Amino acid sequence: MSDAPERKRRSGGRAGNTRRTSKDVILQAPWIVPVNTDRPTEPLTEEGVEAIHNGAMRILEEIGIDFLNEEALALFRKIGVKVNGSNVRMDRDWVMEMVAKAPSEFTITPRNPDRQITIGGDNIVFGNVSSPPNYFDLETGKVSGTREQCRTLLKLTQYFNCIHFAGGYPVEPVDVHASNRHLDVVYDKLTITDKVMHAYALGKERVEDVMEMVKIAGELTEEEFQSRPHMYTNINSTSPLKHDHPMIDGCLRLVRRGQAVVVTPFTLAGAMAPVTMAGAVAQSIAEALAAIALFQWVKPGCPCVLGTFTSNVDMKSGAPAFGTPEYVRATQMTGQMARFYGLPLRSSGSCAANVPDGQAMWETTASLWAATQSRTNMVYHAAGWLEGGLIASPEKFVMDCEVISQMIRYFDPAITATTPDDIAVEAIGEVGGEGHFFGIQHTQDRYEEAFYQPFLSDWRNYEGWEIAGGVWTAERAHHLWKDIVANFEEPPMDVAVRDELADFVARRKSEGGAPTDF
Repeated sequence: MSDAPERKRRSGGRAGNTRRTSKDVILQAPWIVPVNTDRPTEPLTEEGVEAIHNGAMRILEEIGIDFLNEEALALFRKIGVKVNGSNVRMDRDWVMEMVAKAPSEFTITPRNPDRQITIGGDNIVFGNVSSPPNYFDLETGKVSGTREQCRTLLKLTQYFNCIHFAGGYPVEPVDVHASNRHLDVVYDKLTITDKVMHAYALGKERVEDVMEMVKIAGELTEEEFQSRPHMYTNINSTSPLKHDHPMIDGCLRLVRRGQAVVVTPFTLAGAMAPVTMAGAVAQSIAEALAAIALFQWVKPGCPCVLGTFTSNVDMKSGAPAFGTPEYVRATQMTGQMARFYGLPLRSSGSCAANVPDGQAMWETTASLWAATQSRTNMVYHAAGWLEGGLIASPEKFVMDCEVISQMIRYFDPAITATTPDDIAVEAIGEVGGEGHFFGIQHTQDRYEEAFYQPFLSDWRNYEGWEIAGGVWTAERAHHLWKDIVANFEEPPMDVAVRDELADFVARRKSEGGAPTDF
């Protein structure tokens, strides 16, 4: 499908890109790409950075990474690195030469150019929960995911301005056959949202189909599509020390056509990586750089992101743990390493909690602050994640968006402005030591936008909260997501474009979609 015929834009172009896409249910800040103005937290000394780098290079040189992909192995043989069966050992100088070709910053432009995001630099963007097989809300409890639940979470993804990109399936719609699942969900994603979106690197058919659908939705010729990133994929290595066939295949297809890839080893200390966090980070770096180096050799300058998903396991049960002190430190350490290599960084807003409760929020908040402290550029799973990634929840989605919105407000330079008007000596003098600031003009001129206004938190005292019904946070979130979905309006799309998308989906389904193992 990469050789599909060129298509020209229809007359009229993209209509209504700046129009509101949903009825107002809450007051929220406008769409922006936040800039992280804080200095990064750097727990490693210069010697520590060098030690982890040297460890990662020794892994690549002395132990090697298994590539379970024949095309990748053929490329490595052509490059001249050591290939023994599926094991690839590569010289550090070559790895560093290749990694240096990757851009430290790039943009991804979706069908609505007003939703363009910049990955890298001081920018930080947040994405929705991706890939859980199960769904939970206060009415259903834990159930297998469906297409309708997936659509619900996509509506929340579009609605909240603090969510900048639509990751993988926000819940796996197991009621749709795996051969057609990508077609239905990507159709939903491209019609329900107009934000940057993702393709699963799970076989050539899925990747090629999604690229074609992104072209259709964006009214792009092949030349326009390849001229800059319009989408991305995220892959996980099969830790320890393996890259599988379909994910490398998908990335090679995407980078050859100018699209972005995120390489995120899933290294759980004590299980798939050493129990020490420095060892787990070193292994993660080695696994990621091995793939990124290959992609840079194939397509020098292709946009790549270094991902981190390094945490620890519960040593009593073996279950993954997230939002832990070790997770926070590993994310900060990987942030230092990403800056050392000049690569953008991806991390996650993850937790191990099973329901949208206090544990869910303190673990997720720790993960989100780890993202900001590490200078993460792309925060995966920032809203809606539960049970270590096995559950997606709309209540949790809304609760997380409250936290993310507060963090975006935290970066607002207006808070730390120091003009004479902000120092406000005259206002202080007007009040003196006897009065208060509520009624003076300085306050009246600013009160509407002076502070963050929550859409979910309840700031009333106990008696006021009790009189109002005593509704707990998850219950408030439940009612809120219901209202948002009930009032949701899809972003505008030309009827002819929508029809072309639907026709493509129907044709590919008639051809069998993507092959499966069953």
